[in-house]
Amino acid sequence: MPGELIVVDDSSTDATAEIAAAAGAIVVPAACRHIAAARNAGARRARGDALVFVDADTTIDANVLRGVLKALGAGAAGGGAGAHFDEPVRAYARIMIALTVWAFARLKLAAGCFMFCTRAAFDGVGGFDEQLFAAEEIFFSRALRRQGRVVILKEQVTTSGRKLRTHSAREIFGEMIRISLKGRKGLKSRSNLGLWYGPRRGEDK
Repeated sequence: MPGELIVVDDSSTDATAEIAAAAGAIVVPAACRHIAAARNAGARRARGDALVFVDADTTIDANVLRGVLKALGAGAAGGGAGAHFDEPVRAYARIMIALTVWAFARLKLAAGCFMFCTRAAFDGVGGFDEQLFAAEEIFFSRALRRQGRVVILKEQVTTSGRKLRTHSAREIFGEMIRISLKGRKGLKSRSNLGLWYGPRRGEDK
């Protein structure tokens, strides 16, 4: 079955667009610095009946794609997959991701680093909510359930643990608590979301 690889270049300052184009990807410029809007931009360019969203710092393999096709072929509206961080990460991070993966699977929520759905389901929910600058995948997953069955694959993807290496546990949990206290309102401004939109920190080599 033919497919297309679409890279949304959202305000990158390196050679992302050139490297992607050289590899045969369709490059979609999107100077918005907005996760939900960037995903919607990619979906608008796509022509297929199935959509797979993969973050730039996440890797998947053929087994994951086979799981996606199997789930959609069995009638699922969409879903996600389990995830683990690349190493090294601290012990608390391993515990955190294990608990998060377990909870998301129970609640049928797709982790933001990897999601999939049918085109019909995507259009049915109106895409990702562009009022939100983070946690849009949670609201998207909830909306998908109104379109049909949501499946969290047993196959896992690998996502970057960079933020866990460049931010302290105090910073991470402090921001999560602040967001929780503000609720949905706290997701409507970049100024509240330094982990997602703050200056990128380098890693020690």
